[in-house]
Amino acid sequence: MTTAFARALAGHQAELVRSDGGVAPLDVERWRGAAAGEDRWLLGRCRGATIDLCCGPGRLLEALAARGVRALGIDLAPEAISQCRRRGVPAVHADVFAPLPDEGNWSHALLADGNLGIGGNPVALLRRAADLICHLGSVIVELDVSEPGLWCGHAQVRSRHVVGRPFPWAAAGMAALPRLAGHAGLRPSVIYRGRRSFAELVPVGSRKA
Repeated sequence: MTTAFARALAGHQAELVRSDGGVAPLDVERWRGAAAGEDRWLLGRCRGATIDLCCGPGRLLEALAARGVRALGIDLAPEAISQCRRRGVPAVHADVFAPLPDEGNWSHALLADGNLGIGGNPVALLRRAADLICHLGSVIVELDVSEPGLWCGHAQVRSRHVVGRPFPWAAAGMAALPRLAGHAGLRPSVIYRGRRSFAELVPVGSRKA
């Protein structure tokens, strides 16, 4: 994890700088706060055991635990894992593509806060998330409301006086979702559009709605 991203998780203002010149502020205050607002849509779709991929400081895990939902966070950032532990929620320091607990048995896999962009390949990430859920489960994703389609490239985290190393990144808007989901063996089941945009994806052939 870069120093710039560690500073962001610690509460310093930071932004994501894309290789195409695009710049987007990171919503650090929302990540570090309590679940609120449109987070409630995500939480409402998590009706069974949930694995939060790249969970950050753990606000969604904390809210799920308060609802009595078993949840586990996965993150590569030590600062994120430390903050989860301070909240009293379980989190594992691991890569989402590494072996993870209870693979194939989760009711829901969660990709919130732009995490669909991790690795720069949303299809590969959705396929990995699909591997983690049971046959009646779902993958719940947040889309980029500022991206009309799909962008793939590299990005850096920039905070005051610190710029992190480039890493593969992607941004997917709602228009790109059917194609991305289809390539991953998933289909959109429920969609939410507001200030933020979300979708619940289910395996192709599932009758879940």
